[in-house]
Amino acid sequence: MIPAGRAVKVLLIDSNVYFAKRLGDALKREGFEVVSSTQAAFALTTLEYDAPSAILCATNMREMGALEIARIIHADSKNANLPVIALGDGSQRALMEAFQAGCDDYIDRNGQPAVIAAHVKQIIVSKAEGFQPTQMLCQSDTSLSGNLTHHDLTGVMQMLGHAHQTGALHINASETDGVLFYDAGEIAHAECGHLFGDEAVIHILKSCGNTNEGVYKFTYGTRSSQRTVLRSATDLMMDAMREFDEGTRDMADKEAQ
Repeated sequence: MIPAGRAVKVLLIDSNVYFAKRLGDALKREGFEVVSSTQAAFALTTLEYDAPSAILCATNMREMGALEIARIIHADSKNANLPVIALGDGSQRALMEAFQAGCDDYIDRNGQPAVIAAHVKQIIVSKAEGFQPTQMLCQSDTSLSGNLTHHDLTGVMQMLGHAHQTGALHINASETDGVLFYDAGEIAHAECGHLFGDEAVIHILKSCGNTNEGVYKFTYGTRSSQRTVLRSATDLMMDAMREFDEGTRDMADKEAQ
């Protein structure tokens, strides 16, 4: 339960009244004060005079869902730090879209209300006390993984940066086996074979540019004690693209001779 004197208000936005009732009851059992709404636009108007500590919103709302709300909330300096937690169908694509939109977290709405409520509590406590929610979750609940056939590496990296994530992105593609450590959205450390830092990032990006095959896995909350990456991810991506293009042209010239 949340300690006395620290009542936390959650704004729950979902058009499914039955689902909202069950989840609202579960949140109350965790010690939250819950305000429910079936209309996102109206709910946003209440922020001026009755701001919650977090917004929990469905992604499948007819007019405005969690993705749109996250962009609106974080564009407002007064509410920029207000957590927006998306409730979606649990697919990998939906999860990535939520983080790309700026949502602070994403929860599969197909889970049991008690499990969702416990996850919400972990997220809010972590925001208040300054540690990652993944410190309280098992490994299987804290990983984002996918196939590079469906998602390009630069897109995954940009999504993690935009969402200010902290954790380790492991990449395995052909002969490339590397890891990028993120700290609040910035790449802090990188390793790939004997390479470290900026060189490792560029090598990983160039290697993945040569093939559409491979897999990635991001483990939330994993940190590195080292800081070897000194340049921004955007600069490193640009350098990798330039070197990749130059290598492709050189190879084409050799074949033409």
